[in-house]
Amino acid sequence: MTTDSLSVPKDDFIWLEGLRNEKALEWAHEQNAITLAAFTQGSEFTPLREKVLQGLNSPEQIPVVSKCGNDWYNFWQDAQNPKGLLRRTTLDEFRKPQPKWETVLDIDALGKAEGKDWVYHGVFALKPDFNRALIFLSPDGGDASEVREFDLRTLEFVSDGFFLPVAKSRTGWIDHDHLFVATDFGEDSLTNSGYPRIVKIWQRGTPLSEAKTVFSADKKDMLAAGYHDSFKGFERDFVVRVIDFYHREAFVLNAQKELTRIDLPTDAKFSTWRDWLLIQPSSEWQINGETWPSGSLLTVNFEAFLAGERALKPLFMPGAHSSLSGVTATRDQLNGYSFTSDHIILSITHDVVNRLEVLTPENGEWRREPFGKVPELSKIHAWGVDDDTNEYFVTVSGFLQPASLSLGNLDNGVEAEAELLKQDPSHFDASRYQVSQHFAQSDDGTRVPYFVICRKDVVYDGQNPTLLYGYGGFEVSLDPYYLGVSGVSWLDRGGVFVVANIRGGGEYGPEWHKAALKEKRLRAYEDFASVAKALIASNITSPAHLAAQGGSNGGLLVGNMLTRYPELFGAIVCEVALLDMYRYTQISAGASWIAEYGDPQKPEEWAFIREFSPYHNLDATKKYPPVLITTATSDDRVGPDHARKMAAKMQAMGIPDVYFYENTDGGHSAAADKAQSAFKRVMVSEFLLHFIGRKV
Repeated sequence: MTTDSLSVPKDDFIWLEGLRNEKALEWAHEQNAITLAAFTQGSEFTPLREKVLQGLNSPEQIPVVSKCGNDWYNFWQDAQNPKGLLRRTTLDEFRKPQPKWETVLDIDALGKAEGKDWVYHGVFALKPDFNRALIFLSPDGGDASEVREFDLRTLEFVSDGFFLPVAKSRTGWIDHDHLFVATDFGEDSLTNSGYPRIVKIWQRGTPLSEAKTVFSADKKDMLAAGYHDSFKGFERDFVVRVIDFYHREAFVLNAQKELTRIDLPTDAKFSTWRDWLLIQPSSEWQINGETWPSGSLLTVNFEAFLAGERALKPLFMPGAHSSLSGVTATRDQLNGYSFTSDHIILSITHDVVNRLEVLTPENGEWRREPFGKVPELSKIHAWGVDDDTNEYFVTVSGFLQPASLSLGNLDNGVEAEAELLKQDPSHFDASRYQVSQHFAQSDDGTRVPYFVICRKDVVYDGQNPTLLYGYGGFEVSLDPYYLGVSGVSWLDRGGVFVVANIRGGGEYGPEWHKAALKEKRLRAYEDFASVAKALIASNITSPAHLAAQGGSNGGLLVGNMLTRYPELFGAIVCEVALLDMYRYTQISAGASWIAEYGDPQKPEEWAFIREFSPYHNLDATKKYPPVLITTATSDDRVGPDHARKMAAKMQAMGIPDVYFYENTDGGHSAAADKAQSAFKRVMVSEFLLHFIGRKV
């Protein structure tokens, strides 16, 4: 690579940056008109969109609940309530096919009354009485939210209660009169990533300006936050300095507001559990004469560890094909990074298919029992219901299997059958289809798993429209999940769907993720391409009938398929993507991902980042497959800047079949409600079948 290629790259489309840049929005509006005319005017679009929306709004879908005291809360969206209802019921009612719900907060009505298009972003109830809550509301679906105190008895906002204006706040209850608050306090209070760096304790009845600072992170850090563990007998306050996505320092805050650091490797994950500390090292850890591998789960008495004890007990050790994919508990007390319980539930994954184990402490040792049953190539997930019981929820689902929700109690033993409470509806006839798992060989010999979902009578003639989906970053695993309305919009239209479990994800633990970090990033793209090649070699499809789809980091993935492997694909769907990897740290929250990709402002790192920056690897002499690039104006995480610039540059280079669509609302999800989601899903389906498919 020449010295010139490492200098500041010329950027003719920087004028398209900025969330609310009027000139950019005018350009986006013009592009939307072209895309909508091409893929939303066909005779099948409207009926299919209505069918997909009907599925998304099905009254039979499981209302996911969380228990607060004696009430079971759920957030629900449907055709009559597109922005949603926060509502509650009792367990006896929830058991019924059609429970009676009490509306706690109507988001649609609130938006109408206040003249704002609010998007609900969550509720944080005050334990143990659950009389008050913090409600998080986004004005456009972006990550930044307004925080208001809400009375769960009167069902009204507290007129003189806690309130934070729109920001990327991190806040939570300490007690009725105190909050941990990390927010935009004004000048110099945010990190370079746009997140809060100062943690304060705010007392009721005082102005936010008088809140007491307990910790300040560096501007180069990602963020800082405080949280309270309210479990009776083990109450603790914590402050966490998040250095980057994978490194953190944690502190215990005593009554005098003094900080004691928990002396762990900065890349280790931790949880407190009663009098125990649970540790998950992400790198090999040598301590007290022992060497613990990356991805293990270790435990030690919390207070003893603070006092210097380093004799650790292993609760899980990874294998060549096995990793720990989740740790949860009954009597669940989840506040940021902390939980407490009688039993720990481990989710252990072997070649991307998981099983559960229950661990129970007994006289200083740990009893281990297998837990739950799951069909082949499916997903089982369990978690504690509340702080006061050993009740648990368990869900089971698969690509062709709608989720079920059951309620059990570990007091009855792990063999006791859980009570089936709810079953998601089927959106398509799964009996016509099959799921299989395969393994491709990447360029360096690595074994890469992938799932294929297709018709049982599929003909291996190279003509099947096939959609290959991937992510490959941030230690995120792509586990089996019910395809739902994707069965309607893709499988039932003759499509084959493939999920690739490439490096960069978490399918095989931390090392699988680190294998594609920074200068190793190309390994993820080689993995994905190897799956594409395996599909072509099997003759289930061919380049003309194979498409790639991904969003966010997955959008960067398929952006690299476009620029590095254009010969393998007949179409690309690139959603809310990172694409300009030279300026990504200066766009929205991009600076927070330097630990994943590297710092392009350092010439030695830009040298390898440039290799996977799609925006800078476009070549006017190459032939590229048709591409649909989608984003959202309100995406304050990745930002619409990448998508706009990529599409504009490709069009300016004379590359044909470059389509762009920018939704206004929805933030990083690019859809603020189910109607927008249905519209986009069917538009993507129409694009794909136009270029790679035949309708069946």
